[in-house]
Amino acid sequence: MPPLDRWRVDAMLEPERKIWGLNQIAEVLGVSVNTARTWAQLPNVPIYKPSGSGSYFAFRSELLAWLRRKT
Repeated sequence: MPPLDRWRVDAMLEPERKIWGLNQIAEVLGVSVNTARTWAQLPNVPIYKPSGSGSYFAFRSELLAWLRRKT
């Protein structure tokens, strides 16, 4: 079994926690708000903006999984 690190603990404690807003999403990803906004436009990045809504959101577990695959 792999060692228990920060990512695994977060996934176990709050697997489907929604993160609201680009500021919070950028903080989780460790990037600027502008970078998060740019990434949100890419089809494979799990950042969502419902039609007619000005707000972005993401599921913490999806973001962390995507980030692990990206690095």
